[in-house]
Amino acid sequence: MGWGFLSCALAGVLVLILLSAGIEDARRREIANWKNTAIAMLAPAWWYVQGYGLADAGIQFGIALAVFSLFVGAFHFGWMGGGDVKMIGALALWLPLQGLFFMLLVMSIIGGVLTLVMMLDHWRRRTPGAVETPYGVAIAMASMIALSEPIFNQFA
Repeated sequence: MGWGFLSCALAGVLVLILLSAGIEDARRREIANWKNTAIAMLAPAWWYVQGYGLADAGIQFGIALAVFSLFVGAFHFGWMGGGDVKMIGALALWLPLQGLFFMLLVMSIIGGVLTLVMMLDHWRRRTPGAVETPYGVAIAMASMIALSEPIFNQFA
């Protein structure tokens, strides 16, 4: 068994967790803690098969901690849910800095479009109250897009 297969297997498990989290967020507006924990706990295996050294892993952890701290601020102001923030922090363990920025950019675009669609539907139905956007859907989709490059590079 080569690292390419193991890398694809880890990425496949991550994709399944992300799909599950996106569906759960769309249905219930929450993401189970075990899913975010699993994403974070699988990251060191990902680092190993990607050839990260101890210094690289430390840098990745520091970046993830900084990203998580930033999004905790968004949670504090009520801009994002706790499950969304935890999922972004866990995913920051998987993506190198350039991939992480790309994921956050794509997440913002998908999240904005999703919010507009939700607002139009809210207005069309004349539903009272605030619109609750399932942002986990945008996070999951953007992460799968951002992870496609390192996964497919295994076959190059």
